[in-house]
Amino acid sequence: MADLAFLWHMHQPDYRHPDSGEFLLPWVFLHAIKDYTDMAAHLERHPHIRCTVNFVPVLLDQIEDYADQFATGQWRDPLLRIAATPDPTKLRQADRDWLLDMAFRCHAPTMLEPFAHYRRLRDLLTFVRAHDGNGLNYLSGHYLADLATWYLLAWSGESLRRSGKIVPQLMAKGDGFTPADRQALLSELGAAVGDLIPRYRALADSGRVELSCTPGTHPLAPLLIDFNAAREAWPECPLPAAPEYPGGRSRVEAHLAAARASHTRRFGQPPGGLWPAEGALSTPFLKQIGGAGFAWTASSHGVLKHSAGNDARTSVAWLPPEGTPGDMTLFFRNEYLSDLIGFEYAKWHGRDAAQHFMTELKALHLQDSRNLIPVFLDGENAWEYYPYNAWYFFSDLYESLARNPAIRTLTLSEAATSQHDRRVRLPRLTAGSWVYGTLSTWIGNADKNRAWEMLCDIKQCADRALDSGRLDAATQAEVIRRLSICESSDWFWWLGDYNSPQSVACFDGLFRENLKALYRLLDLPIPASVDHPISKGGGAPESGGTMRRAN
Repeated sequence: MADLAFLWHMHQPDYRHPDSGEFLLPWVFLHAIKDYTDMAAHLERHPHIRCTVNFVPVLLDQIEDYADQFATGQWRDPLLRIAATPDPTKLRQADRDWLLDMAFRCHAPTMLEPFAHYRRLRDLLTFVRAHDGNGLNYLSGHYLADLATWYLLAWSGESLRRSGKIVPQLMAKGDGFTPADRQALLSELGAAVGDLIPRYRALADSGRVELSCTPGTHPLAPLLIDFNAAREAWPECPLPAAPEYPGGRSRVEAHLAAARASHTRRFGQPPGGLWPAEGALSTPFLKQIGGAGFAWTASSHGVLKHSAGNDARTSVAWLPPEGTPGDMTLFFRNEYLSDLIGFEYAKWHGRDAAQHFMTELKALHLQDSRNLIPVFLDGENAWEYYPYNAWYFFSDLYESLARNPAIRTLTLSEAATSQHDRRVRLPRLTAGSWVYGTLSTWIGNADKNRAWEMLCDIKQCADRALDSGRLDAATQAEVIRRLSICESSDWFWWLGDYNSPQSVACFDGLFRENLKALYRLLDLPIPASVDHPISKGGGAPESGGTMRRAN
């Protein structure tokens, strides 16, 4: 019997303005009502499926922030504030502008075009903008109320559309949404968000789902430890001018400790395994993971091939190189199967995609009935490209797996046990990630290197201030928290000319706002360079740039 190990990775960076706490982008909330709810519902509907779901602490922080907003009515997300406004004619100009800029940001073929009323709102705005920019002022409160409501409905998951009460009613109504309609919708969505962490904890308590974690704010740990890690898989990689990130090893240790504490507090027990941010591993980082007591960690086939040769297989578990603390198991994902789900099957009929995936699994089982099949991918960004948010794909796939006695699903901790005696010793580990098997997505480009240099500068300032004794305990804690956010991998992911200008501007700006906030906390002048954009973008990447293929 072959072992199929799914890992669904859930992550969003911190979108809150460092000073106001206002959410500048709504992606945590929108993925919460669409993807985190649906992925939980699939597992609840198919109790025979076992898998691993990975949550990053910075995402959980924001989910709890949204739950607090719904509990108190103190809105820090403009979308929720707009939807909750009884009289939309009294919206602030900034909120009107925000809504008109944001409310059609979705994958139109699956999330906009199927809905005639939503299309009409889009077409009206397009018409007004094409004829007279001042015409935006003539858009009525009725228009704005319906637009905010439809943006929420378009991002609602299939589980809410099928088992909710208000979401299907309002989708059928289509327009003319009243304040009472919007309030009822917010109540239903708020209940879904507030129930997310308890739902996943219940799935974990049932023993069918393992919950794993990622260090703190999703830092690219191998680069925090040593920029030269980038040259292990890409020898010609241009590096930042700064020789290293100051105190990187201790910062990684802090992120690991934060992840363990977050997980234990929210889910009632420490995590058994760790998915490193971006699947990025290096030898020093691996030793820190082992030293922190994790039983398993994972990366991708590209890293395995760079480390053990092109013939190295993902269908067995691996032992880390000699000298790694603990008895840790390494898994390397099957990139072909993972990318089929992440990128290709969205173009297929759900049942055909599920049957094709099952055929691929059967072929691996026929090669060796003991084979491990590790399928790890983004658990949130792929589904908007599928019809019905991949509802039918998952239904057909999970039901097919239930009927097939040759394939069993299991968690990664279970896989570490079942594959224990088949583990192969990794001769060495070449640093890399699940994108191309290298670290090139986060370093080597001039814009990315400049961002690292800016981060190094402020880290040196923070170290001096923390050592000086001039900061009180509360300020010290806030400096460390803000520094952790600046260390997120996401800022470096988005910089570069291959990403869209709109996305680059958003993430570039938020990164620099966090740097400015940290300088203010340290009571230091903000360098003029921090006021200037780092990158401009200019590309149109697949999946909007939120995901990348392995190769």
